[in-house]
Amino acid sequence: MSFDLTRFHGIFPAAMTMFDADGNLDEQATGAHWRWLIDQGADGLVVCGTSGEFIALQPDEQRRLYALAVQVSAGRVPVVAGTGHYTTRFTIEQTRAAQALGVDAAIVILPYYQKPPKAAILDHYRHLQAAVPDLPIMLYNNPLYSGCAEVTPAEIAILVEEGVLQMVKSTFESVAPVHDLAYLVGDRMRIFYGSFSSAYEALAAGAHGWISGVLNVAVREAKQLYQAVVVDKDIARGFAIWMHILPLVHLYTHKQLGEVNDLAIYRSILAQWGHTRTWSRLPFAPLTPAQEQKLIERLEATGWKER
Repeated sequence: MSFDLTRFHGIFPAAMTMFDADGNLDEQATGAHWRWLIDQGADGLVVCGTSGEFIALQPDEQRRLYALAVQVSAGRVPVVAGTGHYTTRFTIEQTRAAQALGVDAAIVILPYYQKPPKAAILDHYRHLQAAVPDLPIMLYNNPLYSGCAEVTPAEIAILVEEGVLQMVKSTFESVAPVHDLAYLVGDRMRIFYGSFSSAYEALAAGAHGWISGVLNVAVREAKQLYQAVVVDKDIARGFAIWMHILPLVHLYTHKQLGEVNDLAIYRSILAQWGHTRTWSRLPFAPLTPAQEQKLIERLEATGWKER
């Protein structure tokens, strides 16, 4: 089946799911955050992904969030729903449910933990496409988090030729998979860079967009980066914008606050900006008071104190 993929480009935050201090799903705070992301200029929303803590959600909670995202978007931007599971059967069930609720595409993580062989991984996506033929599928190529073998650009090209995949989130520090895919199938699929460290280079190398958790706090600046690098071809301006974004990236990648998860950092940044304070589900813990103070100092020093 042929899909119109023209809406799938630009800045797609890997949108966080909001919980209260007791770990209960807070749909009001979640919806408010997602609306804010769109108002900041997000070109799309990726929900129930890694930054959305899909691994901590029950299937019915995920479906409530699919519906919420469709409601929040109201057609303004495409909604990409995380529907992946280790088993092909549950992945198909959740993808069908997401489609029925009105999402625009599904992002499907590699079948995780049990490390199926490569042939089984590729067939996982073939079975999904056969079961849900009229919804675009984005491969969430994240071997580090899934514990699964990566799908190579050449293998992705085969699945694109077969009509199995329409998009990919390439979650590697290296941009090599991005330019390889741009060369192999760049005119027939949408390529999203999916990591922290090299978004500037990835957009210059042929990525159609950027998906990342850090976009929960940097949509506006990332949109400027996309405009400069992809639309205006102004590499120098794009680099200057990237140098402004990079301090937010380094908070996590350079462990400037210690051993903390990135979602705790983004939640604290949003709270500093006057948003409702929210939490992750344990075992992801919030910043300590000392870490919070250090964060405030880093935000002040790098021009991110206020929004």
